[in-house]
Amino acid sequence: MQSWWMQLDAQGARLEQRDVAVPQPGPRQLLVHVRAASLNRGEFVSGHGLHGAPGSWKAIGGECAGEVAAVGSEPDAFRVGDRVMGRCAGAFAEYALLDVAEAMAVPATLSWQEAASIPLTWLVSFDMLVLQGGLKAGDWLLVNGVSSGVGVASLQMGLALGAQVIGTSTSEAKLERLKPLGLVHGLCTRAADFAPRVLELTGGHGADLVVNAVGGSVFAEDIRCMAFEGRLATVGYVDGVLHADLDLQALHAKRLKLFGVSNKLRSKEQKAAAVPRFVAEILPRFASGALRPLVDEVVDFTRLPQAKARMESGGHVGKIVLEVAVR
Repeated sequence: MQSWWMQLDAQGARLEQRDVAVPQPGPRQLLVHVRAASLNRGEFVSGHGLHGAPGSWKAIGGECAGEVAAVGSEPDAFRVGDRVMGRCAGAFAEYALLDVAEAMAVPATLSWQEAASIPLTWLVSFDMLVLQGGLKAGDWLLVNGVSSGVGVASLQMGLALGAQVIGTSTSEAKLERLKPLGLVHGLCTRAADFAPRVLELTGGHGADLVVNAVGGSVFAEDIRCMAFEGRLATVGYVDGVLHADLDLQALHAKRLKLFGVSNKLRSKEQKAAAVPRFVAEILPRFASGALRPLVDEVVDFTRLPQAKARMESGGHVGKIVLEVAVR
């Protein structure tokens, strides 16, 4: 089978398409005939912890959708031919192994490309907004980098949960593309200058929950615009700024909560623990059509280098997806 591999070090990433053997499922795994797999920026960033030791080669791709081709020796709810999606290693391939604990049935309303855009990004947003962020109906949600994959998912999920959403982006055109999804308050900026506008929009209340998908360059500004008992989720640092000032007086007086969102140090069991709640609380919204992933572009499997370059250029809104031809 064809599979994409990557070597990542301080100088950047090298991609290589290889012909390798089809893997065999373990007792609690599914062998998935991959139909589509989507790109995630963190996998290509040194330090995010999604690739492994610097300089090593690794099969890449973190989420996919496809048909079950074989099941492990221990019985489970999935059978050969079922449509499934989930987070997994080596998703940029014709076949991938998916742990049963991560597997989710694909709603009939979704295409393969849409299904492949859900598992990693939407579970990250679920972690930020629900599990750690405690977002409630009526809360104000601020999303830095709202046009990114996790930004769009956070926008859609926040609105579905009844929050009022403010999003920042460097592009007015991107903000316009998000208006049909419900973005009313779009701020065109990448600079640390948005706190006055956030406070104005919220009537002086501030943001109850902030999703920072940009990095350290906006961290201090996020603190400035947070509400009393506000929460700040740090999920990425595309700006490359890894250190920022922390206003201890604001942290103390406003009883703020700061948390990170990463799977770098989590066990498989810890990562999979949220899947049942996501299936129960969010997946039915996809099945009903209330939620639908935003796919920016579908790219042929052989064009992963071009898809990676487009993602890193910041020209996309939502998810870039690899379409895998089925033999």
